[in-house]
Amino acid sequence: MSGLAITALTLSHFRSHKAARLQFDGRPVAIVGSNGAGKTNILEAVSLLSPGRGLRRAGADEIARKPEGLGWKIAAEVRGFGADHQVETWAEGGESRVVRIDGKAATQAALGRILRVLWLVPSMDRLWIEAAEGRRRFLDRITLSFAPDHAEAVLAYEKAMRDRNRLLKDQVSDPHWYGALEGQMAAAGAQITANRRAALARLAAAQQGVETAFPRADLGLTAPEGEVEPLDLAQALADGRRRDMAAGRSLLGPHRSDMTAIFTAKAVPADQCSTGEQKALLISLILANARALAADLGLAPILLLDEVAAHLDAARRAALYDEICALGAQALMTGTEAALFDSLGPRAQTFTVADDNGASRILP
Repeated sequence: MSGLAITALTLSHFRSHKAARLQFDGRPVAIVGSNGAGKTNILEAVSLLSPGRGLRRAGADEIARKPEGLGWKIAAEVRGFGADHQVETWAEGGESRVVRIDGKAATQAALGRILRVLWLVPSMDRLWIEAAEGRRRFLDRITLSFAPDHAEAVLAYEKAMRDRNRLLKDQVSDPHWYGALEGQMAAAGAQITANRRAALARLAAAQQGVETAFPRADLGLTAPEGEVEPLDLAQALADGRRRDMAAGRSLLGPHRSDMTAIFTAKAVPADQCSTGEQKALLISLILANARALAADLGLAPILLLDEVAAHLDAARRAALYDEICALGAQALMTGTEAALFDSLGPRAQTFTVADDNGASRILP
């Protein structure tokens, strides 16, 4: 099975990269260099070829190379669903980022219709022990990979909730101001929850009967503090206005849900597993997500794995690389030493990134 792929990537004034161009042939990619050389910046650029704020969740004005502050631009040639595309995205002077596909203006949501990009970065290592917000964000990225319109439902929900929260903080009590907003939250919230549950079901199916070196996780979606998610969110929000007004925010809805995970083999919650087991569960979910997408779409997604090899022993590294190659996925992986990727051999391309007086340079 082949996968979606970036075939060429050009960066201009993107973080530490003043100017860079990389040519890829679809094989997994090992990006090697010392800490701070600019390896992760390449992965971040690829993550911005999908909807959202990328793997660092940075604002458009944070990405531009300093001290020039001229703005930044990413251009890519991609092998997408059914066709090759030219994709460009950029931002200038602190403005919102712009997307263009095949020379025509496009929305960020349109990126999700030509590519699927999944990532795992070191900041996710605390996923199972951090606050629920991080797990919701992780789940929503997975959900978005299956249902690109999920982003629109989330945006609609968050906008209505912000407007409702403003009324609550201003102590507005007139029910007419709340009705329409609560209806919008209920409609978008139902779609969000349905999308999330469908994504969890796809992950569960993708973990069944698969030979893998990584542990299986049983996943669930819960309401906060053991509460039951209301069947009629609009009515629940109306009934809870007094409580929400005292809190100054909406206390019910999918913005309060949490993703749970149980290490299947040990029947132990993920937050009680060892650090190594928690990392292995994360890798397992990313691979399950990739397998499910490959089965659904006929093409494996692009994987961005930042410093993933450093946390695995040699056997697990080899197993990870074997699974990536079996999927036919283009995986961009970073590491401080070329030896971390030895078991890939000729199955991968290798690039070296070095710091050159504060600027990143890609060595031949």
